[in-house]
Amino acid sequence: MSGALENAAEKRAAECDRLAGELSALRARTGLSLVALAGRTPYSKSSWQRYLNGTKPLPRQAVVALCALAGEPPGRLLALWELADAAWSGRAAADTRAAAVSARGPSPPSPVPVPAGQATPPTPGGAPRGRRRTAVLAATAGVAVVTVATVLGAWLSGDDGARRDVPQDAAWSNAGPLRPSCTGPACEGEDPAPMGCGGDGAMTTLGSLTATGGQRLQLRYGETCRTVWVRATGLRVGDRVVLTVPGRREQQIAAVARRDTGRYLVTPMVAAADPSEARACLLPGGGGEQECLGRAPRAPAS
Repeated sequence: MSGALENAAEKRAAECDRLAGELSALRARTGLSLVALAGRTPYSKSSWQRYLNGTKPLPRQAVVALCALAGEPPGRLLALWELADAAWSGRAAADTRAAAVSARGPSPPSPVPVPAGQATPPTPGGAPRGRRRTAVLAATAGVAVVTVATVLGAWLSGDDGARRDVPQDAAWSNAGPLRPSCTGPACEGEDPAPMGCGGDGAMTTLGSLTATGGQRLQLRYGETCRTVWVRATGLRVGDRVVLTVPGRREQQIAAVARRDTGRYLVTPMVAAADPSEARACLLPGGGGEQECLGRAPRAPAS
């Protein structure tokens, strides 16, 4: 029993350390200091310091908030968070104790005296105790395999959503909404993810365009930040995407190397009091016709 509990404690440390390491790397990607991170989320600088060094369990929503700032789908890290949450809350240790008790099986009944000359009665249930214990061990191992497969499946699939069956009163739950750090003209030229404008519930997709060459544009609007931007995928080297709003400075992105063709690119934001006036255009690098999404510019008055 003590060996099983020691293994559970070691596993807890490993799972929590792994989550803390992944979150620290994600924070480094945002380029935000702990002070800046605290200013854009509901958590203090000292709390983030403890979360990222693994000395304090963090709320589930803190993982979601950091992923939103980094533009990272939260599915993989939420899968790691569930493992660490189970370890911190003691559920993993409880499961280990329960498995150990199940593996031992119930205490055998006292033997019944058998009169001389009679055969020994068969074991109740028709199976020897050793076989029953083997069956219990097999069932316990099966449950463990299913649990691990479920968590790893969510991790490897990169599912953006959280598991529906995670209780909201879990050890690390309870958090407020992600706060954007700019609005309107103050956001112009900034990346929407680090500024807190592109998280779940904070933005809507105004429209999409799949170009002739397979490039895909999504025109997005940050409702809280009151800005628009374009998310582009499938670009080819030399392609440019231009975002315009009447009366505002245009923003653009370009696929300048092969690495840009295998990931999504996002334009800097443009303030938009009326998002319906935004327009996004793809200018193919090969010199083909531009393809646009959104309102066409008004013709000058004659």
